[in-house]
Amino acid sequence: MKRKFVVDTSVLAEYLDEESPYGDILERFFSDVRDGKFDAYLTHITIAELVFVATRIYREAGVENPNDEAIKYVTWLTAVAGFRIVNTAFEDSLLAGELRKSMKISIADRFVISTARRLNATPLFLKLEKEMKFLEGMLRKHKVKFIDEIY
Repeated sequence: MKRKFVVDTSVLAEYLDEESPYGDILERFFSDVRDGKFDAYLTHITIAELVFVATRIYREAGVENPNDEAIKYVTWLTAVAGFRIVNTAFEDSLLAGELRKSMKISIADRFVISTARRLNATPLFLKLEKEMKFLEGMLRKHKVKFIDEIY
């Protein structure tokens, strides 16, 4: 059975960093998505967050039109790289709201987790962030994986 992932912004933003310590594994992941070995989904909330984050990354890199480049990147993810946009559902919203009661993480992160549950997919994040360490047990309960754990 093909593995399915709902991908967090952190994974997508890190792919833009040519000096990332995760570069090799990200290249492999993106290649596996593009080749159809994995199904990778993006929520609308992730896309919105990525436009902001990618624009900032391109601006800091000195790119002439950072917002245009961010839009091109998001378009490339879905048109060429094989990532699929998935609509969030009412049940995703309910779970995201419930998760807020127990986990102080962003709404985008909560929608990655809740949408992954509905799709029977794995919520995929780049790494366990410092502010999330105390939540690791709860994240694991929701089947969260980090990029270096999928191979």
